[in-house]
Amino acid sequence: MSLDKILWNQWAVLPLRLIIAFGFMAHRWAKWSRGPEKFGELLHQIGLPFPGFTAWVVTFLEFFGGMAILAGILVALVSIPLGISMLGATFTVQLKYGFSSINTIGLTKTGPVFGPPGYEINLLYIAALLLPALSNPTPLSVDRWLARRRLRRAPGRDNK
Repeated sequence: MSLDKILWNQWAVLPLRLIIAFGFMAHRWAKWSRGPEKFGELLHQIGLPFPGFTAWVVTFLEFFGGMAILAGILVALVSIPLGISMLGATFTVQLKYGFSSINTIGLTKTGPVFGPPGYEINLLYIAALLLPALSNPTPLSVDRWLARRRLRRAPGRDNK
């Protein structure tokens, strides 16, 4: 394998990791700015058990999960609950609206009117979580830094 290919493979996942992190933190900000209680009311309306507790858990999961993915620490581990959260949103909210994330339901003089989104974006998030979770740590990640540090301190190495 050429050096160019090796370097490309190391850096290719980084933009995806950063976009995923930003997306989860943006969703968290939307919940936080309105108050997790408002999100809890929505969860109550759809019949989810423990809506208040679930709202706080999801809000913190999106924040800390997004931060972990941004920093590149424990990416594989935090991808699991984030993916489960996306599946939960798919099956409790978006499934009934179909696949498409953009459902145009009308057109006005000011532009299109959109209906509720389908589950397309949730599936894209899940797929996007899988790649960094199953890949080697990317450059500019805490996981990469920790791996190099462990390697330098490995027994039998000159640890100067």
